[in-house]
Amino acid sequence: MQALHGYYLEDLEVGMQASYAKTITDADVILFAGISGDDNPVHINAEYAKTTMFEQRIVHGMFSAALISAVLGTRLPGPGAIYVDQQLKFKAPVHIGDTVVATATVVEINEERRRVKLETICRVGDKVVAEGVATNMVDRRPA
Repeated sequence: MQALHGYYLEDLEVGMQASYAKTITDADVILFAGISGDDNPVHINAEYAKTTMFEQRIVHGMFSAALISAVLGTRLPGPGAIYVDQQLKFKAPVHIGDTVVATATVVEINEERRRVKLETICRVGDKVVAEGVATNMVDRRPA
């Protein structure tokens, strides 16, 4: 792995894993609402959120997806890889103050198509809050 390029296809092996952790702040949620345009009051209005099944504000589900993107784009496979697909299920809410750990694990490598499938899981403590499978297109090592 180089500083400005992540792993090349030839460097990857099934079972390789990387993670990224982030403690979610109120400012993160407000900024994400502004950037994404998703200003659903369950995310930004404490009084409204009290009336929901969650009884408090929750973090956007796609914030967890963005943390997966951070793993894939900066750690494994890293810079140079192209994120081409993601299947994702949201399993539990994330709250302001929670630390989300996003982990990606290589589960399949298709050398012919230069595609790498990775299991993606976001956890808060031992609780899975989102899980799925991502596909990345990865460069071959230059000749």
